[in-house]
Amino acid sequence: MIPHSLRPKNYRQSLTYLAAGILIVSVTLYLALPIVALFLRIPPDQFFSTLHNPDVISALWLSLFTTVVTLVVVILVGTPFAYFHSRYTYPGKVIVDTLIDLPLVLPPAVAGVALLMLWGRTGLLGRYFNMFGITIAFTTLAVIMAQIFVASPFYLRQAKSLFEQLDPAYEQTARTLGSSPLRTLVLVTLPMTAGGLISGAVMTFGRALGEFGATIMFAGNLPGVTQTMPLAVYVGMEGDLYVGLTISILLVIISFTIMIIVRLVQKREAGHA
Repeated sequence: MIPHSLRPKNYRQSLTYLAAGILIVSVTLYLALPIVALFLRIPPDQFFSTLHNPDVISALWLSLFTTVVTLVVVILVGTPFAYFHSRYTYPGKVIVDTLIDLPLVLPPAVAGVALLMLWGRTGLLGRYFNMFGITIAFTTLAVIMAQIFVASPFYLRQAKSLFEQLDPAYEQTARTLGSSPLRTLVLVTLPMTAGGLISGAVMTFGRALGEFGATIMFAGNLPGVTQTMPLAVYVGMEGDLYVGLTISILLVIISFTIMIIVRLVQKREAGHA
C-alpha cells in the first residue's frame, strides 16, 4: 500500500503526465489531420490517373528542373562564400549577416516585387538587359532566381555555422604540411562538415520546391514556362480540384521524404560525434 505522504506527489505527477499527454496529442493531431484529410479527399485510382495529366507532369518536371539548378548554384556559390565569410573579418560583415537572414523573414510576395523592380523590363538593371533584347522576368530563369533568393539562406546559414564551429587547428595542420588553401578546403574542411552541409542542401531543396509568392510575382504563372507545382496547385483549386489535390499530395510526399533524410543525416552525425 502506498504511504499517505506520497499520494499528493504522485497525484500531481499523474496530472502532469496527463496534461503533457493531452498537449502532445492535441498538437500532433492539429498538424497531422489536415494532411490526412488531403489524402482521404481523393480516391487512390483518381490520384494515379491524375498523375498522367499533362498539367501535373509539366509542373512536376519544371519544379524539379528549376529546383535542382537552384540547389547546384547555391552549393557552388554559397559554399565558398560561407567559408570566407566565416573565416575573415571585414567592414560591413554585420550588414551582410543581416542580408543573408532577411529573406527568411521577408514576405515572399515582397521578395518577388523586389526582384521585379530590379530585373523587370523597366527595372533598375532589367532595363539595360531589355535594350539588348534580354528578358529575365516571367521566364524560367526568373523562377530559378526567385528560388535562389528565398531558399539560399537555409544553406548559407547552415554552412556558415558549421565553418565557424570547426576548429581551425585542423586546417592549420594541413597548411603546415604543405596543403594549399583550396586543397585544405576540399580535403579537410568539407569532409568534416559534410553531414551538416547535406542537411542544409536538403532543406534548401525543399524550400525552393515549395516557393510560391516570389515566383508568381516575379516569374508569373505561365504553364510549361514558370508554372511550378505550388502555382499549379493554386490554378487547380480554381479549376480541376483533383489536379490541385494530386500535386498537393506529391508535395507532401516529397517534403516528408526531405525531412526524413534530414533527420537521418542529423542522427548519423550525432552518432559520429
